[in-house]
Amino acid sequence: MALKKITLVLGCAGALAACGPAPTPQQQAARQHEIACLSGTLGGALIGGAIGNQFGGGSGKAILTAAGAATGGFEGQRYAC
Repeated sequence: MALKKITLVLGCAGALAACGPAPTPQQQAARQHEIACLSGTLGGALIGGAIGNQFGGGSGKAILTAAGAATGGFEGQRYAC
């Protein structure tokens, strides 16, 4: 029952937010740039983590996965932004 109420409240809030003023071209460009940066960072982290996961064993595998994800995220952000 509480989940239905939360869903209803969030749905109404989203509908009201959609009724706001249209963004200016500058705001739209800034939003698209932000989305591109976020997508590049997350994509790079996923790919880097997947590549890092292919190497090592035991705790070394976890370390290489984390290092690959961090490096991939950094490079993805650098490329996309």
